[in-house]
Amino acid sequence: MSLFSKKLGIDLGTANTLVFVPGKGVVLNEPSVVAVSEQDNKILAVGVEAKNMIGKTPDSIVAYRPMKDGVIADYRVTEAMLRYFIDKSLGKWSIWKPEVMISVPAGVTSTERRAVIEAAVKAGAKNAYVVKEPILAAIGAGIPIHEAVGHMIVDIGGGTTDVAVISLGGIVSSTSVKVAGNKIDAAIADYIKKTFNLAIGDKMAEDVKIKIGSAVPLEEELTLVIKGRDFITGLPRTAEVKTNEVVRAIAKELREMVKAIKDVLQETPPELAADIIDQGIIMTGGSSLLRNMPELVFRRTGVKATLAKDALYCVALGTGIALEHLDTYKKSIIAKR
Repeated sequence: MSLFSKKLGIDLGTANTLVFVPGKGVVLNEPSVVAVSEQDNKILAVGVEAKNMIGKTPDSIVAYRPMKDGVIADYRVTEAMLRYFIDKSLGKWSIWKPEVMISVPAGVTSTERRAVIEAAVKAGAKNAYVVKEPILAAIGAGIPIHEAVGHMIVDIGGGTTDVAVISLGGIVSSTSVKVAGNKIDAAIADYIKKTFNLAIGDKMAEDVKIKIGSAVPLEEELTLVIKGRDFITGLPRTAEVKTNEVVRAIAKELREMVKAIKDVLQETPPELAADIIDQGIIMTGGSSLLRNMPELVFRRTGVKATLAKDALYCVALGTGIALEHLDTYKKSIIAKR
């Protein structure tokens, strides 16, 4: 390791991308969105700036989310996005090419993995490593993954819910389902469309989820005034929505997430299952911040679930820690090139 080699950990997510610099922490947390002009295919904005354009652009500008379900859907745009995030994290004039570690969903194929590595190298990385998200989430959540103790980690992001049982530094059993934050938002928008005849945008749906959403019904409901466009008259109007309506609206999505957890528990060897009962389930990722999510998991599985500290940052922190101890985590790191 030369003194000058810079290191970056990147949590390349469907909804947000976070960049971690060892010694500095999370230096960047921006939406994984790129605004492109239709005519000349030029990239106009990335991140926060581009997200603000979603649903508000003239026809000549398209706001893309180049990551879909945790994997690269649009290669060129992802590469441009990575370049922007890398430059922004290191400062424009950095001459050193960084070593980059990027998170990928547990269910990723080798082709998808190679695409991530190639995009990173083209975007200016000297070396790129990829590690599966559950392992990084576990490292970031402070779980001692190298012990002969089973730990279950549930990482719920924007595009995927990753569930894994980790022991001795590796994944013993895991699954990855493409139901997470984005699908919850879509279900909320859909419910509001059906119930109130009101069309709302992605951002409004996300607001509903964050401000009043819950994984289990509440006795004291929260309410929110939503604004959108009336389907029949085509005119703007408002409506009021309550927490328990949201709970009903997203029931199917929550069921699928819980099923993923149950599936992994069902294929876990008995010794590890015993550990999981003792240790509980650790929940990470932005969408596990949904009110009462751990409570829902506990009710459905009988295993106590806890939200990790800094749940949103666990994967990013994990990339940073793994970068600083490459040799320790060699087993779980997948190829450079």
